[in-house]
Amino acid sequence: MRALVFDRNLQFRTDYPNPVASPGESIVRVSLAGICGTDLELARGYMQYRGVPGHEFCGRVVESQNPALRGKRVVGEINAGCGRCAACLDGLARHCPNRTVLGILGRDGAFAEFLSLPDVNLIPIPDSITDEAAVFVEPLAAAYEIFDQVHLARNQTIAVMGDGRLGAMVAIALKGEKYLPIVAGHHPEKLARLAALGLETAQESAWREKFDAVIECSGSQSGFRRAIELVRPRGTIILKSTAAAAAELNLEPIVVNEITVIGSRCGRFQPALDALAAERIDPRPLIDGSFPLEGGIAAFDAASNPLNFKILLRAM
Repeated sequence: MRALVFDRNLQFRTDYPNPVASPGESIVRVSLAGICGTDLELARGYMQYRGVPGHEFCGRVVESQNPALRGKRVVGEINAGCGRCAACLDGLARHCPNRTVLGILGRDGAFAEFLSLPDVNLIPIPDSITDEAAVFVEPLAAAYEIFDQVHLARNQTIAVMGDGRLGAMVAIALKGEKYLPIVAGHHPEKLARLAALGLETAQESAWREKFDAVIECSGSQSGFRRAIELVRPRGTIILKSTAAAAAELNLEPIVVNEITVIGSRCGRFQPALDALAAERIDPRPLIDGSFPLEGGIAAFDAASNPLNFKILLRAM
């Protein structure tokens, strides 16, 4: 099959082996796939990944032992748990210590014509949702994970730090659920685009006020430190940036000001699908380009441009 493959460097191949479904899995023909920051890091050597990257996708099931899935348009939750450990039995397969992760860990991903995932990971897409919207379900699910973890009152002041892909997704989800976040960043062009979507924006360096909740999406090692400066006493910091974990920090203000810190990663897909189906949110204005699979190298170059929000790959 055709696939974009990383093996010390990124290359397009026409002879990559087709996926073989294990018991309880289905084969999906990929329609669209989105390039995210994790994919860019993998292409730079992150996690020493080898294989087909890509985990944001929508497609159609072409091979399955489950008749309810055959022929369905689907999205797929990316963490495939073992199904036997305590985390899986508690419904937390995304924390399974033996999991594979689509296009990230031990499982070929979506930058190919076909992929395989467990049937339990696949969720049919309502007919009202276009492929261009459905391809955003995975990052939107990560944004909606916040609502599963934290109770945010709608009269609270909420800051989203970061005007990139992740910050945009979180801010769009918050606005769709009737919150009033302020998005801060360093790129006037991106802030202007977010403002055009009805979001309140600001230059992060100019902020001096304190917020009830700060959602750190900057991808910067200094982001956590800045979030500590911006949150009020007894406020909440929600960490979405894994880069923040590498920062050198003075943790004293967290104790003195009794700040709650919550790590937040992947989320359930259904809330994101429900929001798209109800037209509470529409992420499609964030699409900055669409490339055929054979143009994958150029697509990665475009996704590396910090002014682009979302670049898609067309696998069909």
